[in-house]
This record gives sequence, C-alpha cells and structure tokens, in this order.
Amino acid sequence: MSQVLANLWSGLGTLAAFLFVLSIVVFIHEYGHFKVARWCGVKVQAFSIGFGREVYGFQDKYGTRWRLNWLPLGGYVKFMDDENSASMPLKDALDRMTPEERAGSFHAKPLWQKAAVIAAGPIANFILAIGLLAGIFMTVGVPVTPPRIDDVVAGGAAEKAGLRGGDLVVAINGVAIESFSDIQRVVSISSDVQLKVDVERNGIRRSVDVTPERKEVPDGFGGQMRIGMLGIKRNATAVDWTYKKYGPIDATILGVKECYFFVERNLSYLKDVIIGREKADQLGGPIRIADVAGKVATAGIVPLLHLTAMISVSIGLFNLFPIPPLDGGHLLFYGAEAIRRRPLSEEVQGIGFRIGLALILTLAVYAMWNDLGIVKRWLGG
Repeated sequence: MSQVLANLWSGLGTLAAFLFVLSIVVFIHEYGHFKVARWCGVKVQAFSIGFGREVYGFQDKYGTRWRLNWLPLGGYVKFMDDENSASMPLKDALDRMTPEERAGSFHAKPLWQKAAVIAAGPIANFILAIGLLAGIFMTVGVPVTPPRIDDVVAGGAAEKAGLRGGDLVVAINGVAIESFSDIQRVVSISSDVQLKVDVERNGIRRSVDVTPERKEVPDGFGGQMRIGMLGIKRNATAVDWTYKKYGPIDATILGVKECYFFVERNLSYLKDVIIGREKADQLGGPIRIADVAGKVATAGIVPLLHLTAMISVSIGLFNLFPIPPLDGGHLLFYGAEAIRRRPLSEEVQGIGFRIGLALILTLAVYAMWNDLGIVKRWLGG
C-alpha cells in the first residue's frame, strides 16, 4: 500500500509540474496572438487554454470569452471571422459583413497586420524564454569552473588529437571559452564535425584539430541521448565552482545566446534525422514533457523555470515550421500572397491544411509511440 501511495503522490507531482510548465508556455503563446490582434483592432471571439468542453470561463468587456477547457494540451485564439481554431476563414464571410463588422475582421486586415498577429505567438515564446533565463542569470547566476582538462580518456578523440591533462581550453573555432561547461555545450552538438581547439599548455598557446565522437549517454531522466564527446574530464570539487551573476543587459544578451544555442541544437538534430545521421527516437510528446517536468521539479523551482524556458523555445520554434495549420504555415501563405499580390485560392489553402494536419498527426502518433517506454516505466513504478 505504501508503494502505491508513493507512486500516486509521485504521479500527482509529475502532473502538477507538467501543467505548470505547459500552461505558462501555452498562455504566453496565445496571449501574443491575442495582444497584437487587439492592437490591430481585431475582434477576438475566444481565448482558450486547452481543448474540448469548457471547465471555467468568463466574458470580458470586449466580448472575448476566456475559456479553460478540460484537455490542457494546447490552446487557441479564435477571431470573429474564423471558421475554426486553426484560423481558417469563414467562406464568403467578408461579403456578408457590415462595415462595422469588417473593421473587427482578422481576414480583412492588411497583410502585414495578419502576419504580425500570427508571428506574435512564437515571438512571445522566445520573449518568455529570454526573460526567464535572464532572471535566473541575474538572481542565481551561472555555474562556472575553469575550462581545464584534468584527464584524457584513453583511446578517445581528445587523446588521438594530442590533447593532454592540464591543458587549458581558451577557444573553440575562434569563440572564447570561459567555463568547462562551454566546452560541453559546443562539443555536444558537434559530433563527427572537426573543431579547432585552442589550448594553453605550459604558458604556450597552440591549436589542435579534434573531431568529437558520437556517443550514447544517459540523459539524466531515465532515457538515452546521443551527443558529441571528446573524452576529457574535469575533476572539479565544490570549491572549484563559482556562480557568476550578470546585470540586466548582460543577462538578457546571455538569455538570447542560450535560446539561440537551443534552437541550433534542435535544428541540428532534425537535420541529422533527415539526412540519416541520427535516429528519430529522441522525439517526444506531452508524456515525455510530463516525465521530465516531474523529475526536474524535484530539483527546485529554478531548474523548473529553466525547463519552462527551453520548452517555450521548442514550442515557438515548432510553430514557425512552414506547415499548415501551424503559425509558420499561415506565414507561408501570407508570403505567397505577398509575392502573387493576391491570396491563394480557398481550394489550395484547404489542401495545404489537410496535408499539414496529416503531417502533424503523424508526428504526434510517432512521438507518442516513442513515449510508450515512459508509460511502461510509470506503470511499473
């Protein structure tokens, strides 16, 4: 019985962390659409967090219905002339509108305003991530230890390239290295890619060409991940680590760099999947997010906020993919409209939405399939 209660309590903690992370990210994404739409004079019919039946809702003074629905796995903003939550226009709706109604219509707005409303969601996700990370860098700081190599793994890439214990890494591909964690970040996304590593040895600076090897290692959450590794070690003790705090400007710049790194890592992984260098088994869905969020939450609020920032970047990036009905798909249609000087036909847009929806559903099913191992682990306690 005690084990059952422990599993139940753990499951509730995982669910709470998952809802905390996802609700913040989804709300900010949809609020980006909502706020810019309001600025452009668009009448917003509904602001929904989740899908399905409404659990709680209220009407604001502008006529927008704010809804919390029973399936909290996303959200949407519905404009007055949308046919559905994917912002497909109602057929012939503009022709039936009065001048007053057209003033609040999304699809009657200038092209740049429509593009701004659509782009605002992903942009809001990136702003959220940068803000969260900047806050962490200002208040908690960044753990730093000198980028010195203490040991070199026998037979590893570093040893083959001539790196030695005691070497101080000062730059990789011309970019300055300040902490050992900087080495790990660069190397992890550079498997099978030759790097120029500048080291200081006995007071003399020299360059070494080294190619990180692709290795499968634990991801810290019960799974595996494949990253580039040099085969070097840093035997740092607690006294070797310091926390460097940043001012508002530097923290924001560092937040932007962190988001850029995460985008680069995601795109690099997707590219490797497409060209066959990497397997797609690291793609995950809500189940994996819930599992990771639950484990990170046990480490405290700061790691959970860091995870929230990373998920916000992922959702913002995913929504920019040029696939209808994602935001990037809408922007793709608007780009075509700007070039052609007229919108794509309803038939072409409809075909695009059906193909895009099929791709998204296929990806969702595949991600859920990858997550079955997590479900089995949950059920097994």
